[in-house]
Amino acid sequence: MSENSGRSEHDVQREVSELEGKSTTASRLFDLRLIIGGLFVVYGVIVTIAGISPSQATLDKAEGVNINLWTGIAMLLLGIFFLGWLKLRPVPPVKVEVTEEEEGA
Repeated sequence: MSENSGRSEHDVQREVSELEGKSTTASRLFDLRLIIGGLFVVYGVIVTIAGISPSQATLDKAEGVNINLWTGIAMLLLGIFFLGWLKLRPVPPVKVEVTEEEEGA
């Protein structure tokens, strides 16, 4: 590292670790499993509630099957699966490499 930059090696390492933390947080926040799982849970709750007390016309359309209830439960299970997958296998931390050119800048 150049001595003219005015920053010590400790400061550079601290900045790199802060950037790694921000990068990991951002990648976890925008993980598709979170978005897909959350949407399936929300829509699953809505469809399940709609399927709890179906009208006779709705049952007649589906030939006696309460399709909203079964689809809502399936959507809830799929959403819980995605959220559980995210919890059990989180995104690994991203390694940030600092090159000589970036240190001098």
